[in-house]
Amino acid sequence: MRIGIEFLASLAVLILVQAGTAEAQASDQSGLCSGKTTGAAPAVRVAACTALINSGKYSGKNMAILYNNRCSWNATVASDPAINDCSQAIRMDPGYARPYYNRSLAYYNKKDYDRAIQDASEAIKRDPAYFNAFDTRASAYSDKGDHDHAILDYNQSLRLNPKDPISLNNRCDEFALLGQFVAARLDCDESLRIRPDHQNTLRHRGGVLLALGKFDEALADYTNLVRQNPKDAGGLYGRGTAKLRKGDVAGGNDDLSSARAVNQNIDKEFWRYGKPADKQ
Repeated sequence: MRIGIEFLASLAVLILVQAGTAEAQASDQSGLCSGKTTGAAPAVRVAACTALINSGKYSGKNMAILYNNRCSWNATVASDPAINDCSQAIRMDPGYARPYYNRSLAYYNKKDYDRAIQDASEAIKRDPAYFNAFDTRASAYSDKGDHDHAILDYNQSLRLNPKDPISLNNRCDEFALLGQFVAARLDCDESLRIRPDHQNTLRHRGGVLLALGKFDEALADYTNLVRQNPKDAGGLYGRGTAKLRKGDVAGGNDDLSSARAVNQNIDKEFWRYGKPADKQ
C-alpha cells in the first residue's frame, strides 16, 4: 500500500577496469544490474543480473550482491522469483542485511505481513541504522491493524532520517487511524513543508482537517489535490464534503457526484478517520 522496492544495491566491487570487449560488456551489465545505468526496464536489468550470475566470474559476497540485485528488480514484477533470489543471497552471505530487506518487500507485496515483519526485523538486526527496514516493518504492522507498533517503527525511522516526508506522512496516517488528530496534523504539516504537493499527504491531512472541523483548510488541501489530478475520487469527495460543511450545497453535491462517477465505492472507502466534526 505504501512502499516500493528499493533500487540502491551497489555493485562497485564488480566494475571491471580492463578495456577488452568482454570486460566492457560485463561493465555495461554491471551498471544495469546495480541501477547505476538509468532508463532501462526491469526486465532488461534482470537479464543483465542473470548474465553476470551465469558468467562464472563471481562467488561469495559478489554473488550474493548479484542475487540481491536481481531480487530487487524481480520484485517489481513477480514476488516469488524475488523471494527465491533473496533467499539465495542470504544463504551465500547470512550477514548481508539488504536481501532480508528486499525479501521483506516481496513478502509485503504478497500480503504475507508476518514474514515481511520477520525479514525486516532480520535486516534491522544486521543493520540497526537501516531506516527503510523500519518503514517496511511499520507498513506491515499497519496492514495487520497494529497501528501502535507501526508508530513505534516510524518513530525509529524518523529518528534515523528525520526529514523523510514519506515516513512523516505515513505516521500522520497512523496517528489519524488511532484518532490522535493533533499529532497526525503535526506530521502531515511537516511532510508538506518538505514536499508541498505530495498527493498522499494532502489526502491524509485533508481527512485529518475534516475530523478536526477545519473545513476551510480541508477545502484548500482537497482543491490542491484535485488540481493535480482532476479524477482523484478521494480528492473530489473530500472537497465536496468540505463544501457541504461550509454551506455550499450545490458545489458539494457536484463534487460528490463526480467522485462517485470515478469510484462507485467511494462513500464506503473515504471515511478512514470517521465522519467530520460538526463545527470549526
